[in-house]
Amino acid sequence: MRTIRYRYLATIAVVTAALGWMGNQITERNGLPVPFLHLSSLVTMAAIAVFTLVLGLKVRRWRNGKRDKELNPVLAARTLVLAQACAYAGSLIFGWHTGILVDQLVLLLYRPGLGALPAVLAMMGGGLIMVVIGLVVERFCKLPPEDTDAAKNNGTEAQGEGEYA
Repeated sequence: MRTIRYRYLATIAVVTAALGWMGNQITERNGLPVPFLHLSSLVTMAAIAVFTLVLGLKVRRWRNGKRDKELNPVLAARTLVLAQACAYAGSLIFGWHTGILVDQLVLLLYRPGLGALPAVLAMMGGGLIMVVIGLVVERFCKLPPEDTDAAKNNGTEAQGEGEYA
């Protein structure tokens, strides 16, 4: 598996911000409500983030030497995939709501009241938290580099750097 590239996350956020801005433009022109996720979505996002973090802490504990019982390699791989999916989904949610925020800020000049602004800001914060947790848990799953001197004495190469648990 490859590590998440920050430019992919940024590209996803920028593209979905443009789509969110266009989506909000279309809905505003047609008299439809603002296309943002309801605040109850934060509960689901929090559950996913906490679940990802708990699994990541379990992998990190094993990686750092508390190996009372064997770590299931499938669990470690699924934790890594979940962490990456969490980061990508957070980037998508953050980008979409950023596009809506840009359009809503312009509309504040023409109409009083905040409207959907607090919910949009909350969803942006939730998306950003998902990205951070995804990136942190991905680092938890990374194996530390092995000692090259010990590896040379055994006649093998160090293979820990860049690999996942």
